[in-house]
This record gives sequence, C-alpha cells and structure tokens, in this order.
Amino acid sequence: MPNHQDFAIKDCALVSLATGVRAQSLPELREGLLAVPANSVYHHFWGGLLRARFDDPEFNNDFAVWVRHALHDLPLAERLAVIDPADFADAEALRQEVLEVVEQRLDEIEAPAWAARDRQFHFMRGQLVVFDTERRVREPRELVELLPQLSPGSVFYHAIDARRRAPAGQDDFHAWLVDLDDGHEGLIERLAQIDPYFVSLPQLRDQYAAAIGAHFAGVPA
Repeated sequence: MPNHQDFAIKDCALVSLATGVRAQSLPELREGLLAVPANSVYHHFWGGLLRARFDDPEFNNDFAVWVRHALHDLPLAERLAVIDPADFADAEALRQEVLEVVEQRLDEIEAPAWAARDRQFHFMRGQLVVFDTERRVREPRELVELLPQLSPGSVFYHAIDARRRAPAGQDDFHAWLVDLDDGHEGLIERLAQIDPYFVSLPQLRDQYAAAIGAHFAGVPA
C-alpha cells in the first residue's frame, strides 16, 4: 500500500455541458459573461487544450476565436487572445479581465456587429472526469522516466487543473516536492517558472520533462 508521500498519477477527460446562455453580438457576449458561472469562463480558456482543434490554434481561447470568425472584429480578437489565464488568481478574476476588455471595445465602436444565427456563441461549462491510473511515484528522480510517457489528460490534471486546488496556484509536481522537503529547491524554482498557457499539452509535458531531466542530470543517483 503506498505511503502518504507517493505521487499518484491521475488521468482525466473533460465533458462540456451547455449553460443555455448564448450570444449573437458583443453586447450579448457581455451579458452572457455576467450571467454564467465563473467556471464557464475558465472552461472557454483552458478546456480547448483537451480538444483536437487546439493542436494548432490561431487564437488561444474560445472568446477570441468567436470574435474573430463570427463578429470579424480582429482588434478585439487580438486583445482577448493575449489574455493569459495563468496570471489570474481564480476564474472570477479572469472573468473581470475579459469583461473589461469587452467593455472597452464597446466604448470604441458605434454599431456592434452581429454574428449569423448559426454562429452564435454558446456558453459552456466543463466537468472533469478523473481516473486513477494506479501508477505511483516514490522518488522524484522517477519523474525523469515517467513524464515523457504521460497522456495529455494527465498533463492537464497535474499541471493545469491542479492550480485550482489547494495549494492554489501550484501544479501537483511542485506541491509534492515542497511537501517532501527533500532538498530539491532548485527544481521547485524551475517548475514555478513554467507558464502552462500558449502551448499545447505535449509541449507543456516536454517543458516539465526538460526541467526535471536537467535538474537530475547534475544530481548523483
């Protein structure tokens, strides 16, 4: 039976659920942002990482994509696309940032564009289904071999969704190393520098693998 310090490898799948809130124009997008749970805003930023179309995204979140291709408002799409959700303490703070950008654009334009009826924005929310892979890591060095093998779902769960769990703002690898208190401060600092947004999940996995591999390359076994 694993002891309390073992790292349990989890995997996950994301289920998208409709909120029933839709928008066909920028004012309606603003109203929708105010109406939906903050979890919906989180979903439209991070959920795309687990969908195939985000393998090579033109923009990094669903709001920017819709504004660009349904409203044809390139300036606003670019402003929304550069928002990094990792910079915000929680989904509510992220919602306020998106609202501010949208309201600023509404102040600039005289006649907001309307999307075609079949191009409405549908606010969704995500439900994460988590699986225990039953794989356990007993020593941090084992991550060198394990990390390149992680599925995109495992990377999402441990490197992204973990930041919503306690301790807030930390990925699971970082939190585990801190709890171990085993002299890996340099690695903890390297992991803290990784920004999980603007890259695909395989690229994010590679960044973690490189940081951990580089750390243990200089540590005697």
